[in-house]
Amino acid sequence: GVPPRERSRAWGRVAPPERRHWLGLAVVGAGVVLGFPLLTTLALQTSSTAHAAVVVGLLPLTTALLSALRIGTRPSRTFWIAALAGAAAVIAFTVQQSGGALTSADAYLFAALLVCAAGYTEGGRLARVMPGWQVIGWALVLCLPVTVPMAAVALSYEPVQLTAHSVTGLLWVAIGSQFLGLVVWYRGMAAIGIPKASQLQLAQPLLTLVWSVLLLGEHLTVAAPLTAAAVLVCIAVTQRARG
Repeated sequence: GVPPRERSRAWGRVAPPERRHWLGLAVVGAGVVLGFPLLTTLALQTSSTAHAAVVVGLLPLTTALLSALRIGTRPSRTFWIAALAGAAAVIAFTVQQSGGALTSADAYLFAALLVCAAGYTEGGRLARVMPGWQVIGWALVLCLPVTVPMAAVALSYEPVQLTAHSVTGLLWVAIGSQFLGLVVWYRGMAAIGIPKASQLQLAQPLLTLVWSVLLLGEHLTVAAPLTAAAVLVCIAVTQRARG
């Protein structure tokens, strides 16, 4: 975990990270701050939230795989069998939903899985040597040269329509999802390990399906919850095998 001396200085003057940590922070920024939100937003232009939720259900598995490669552990045969089964379930679902072919939305979603898993893995590794809020904080700072101009360009193309709903959504994404959520996420990864922490996301696909119905009024096909459940089972098996 973070050394006591570092924790005691956490709320004082924050020194810049050591040079050897900047590359990892850049990976966090590219994956979690820029890549995942942008790619999933592009995907949701032509994909339903329920469909995207099932595909993103592979994120815990992808994170566990990348962390295993980063840490250098050797997963068992059971791990790989379950991993392949989960991947097959997701691919079958996406092909069936798109009428027999992968769409551009699916390509965006699979790319989002890879970049986000890389960001989670690097963030969890860095959270062992610095507080979680500094990990995501410095990643956000690194991304400012990209996010500020992009925001300015976006505002020039699309007029701002401030409503209670839009402001609430923006604040939630900026403060809750993009910062506070990742603060506790990286702290948890440092405390219990990246593979184990990644399993806290096992409920995400099913919860997303539920909220897409309650909040967005989307209609679920039978295949969506069945595939989500199958993915959760496969991921659970991989984690038991790793242990």
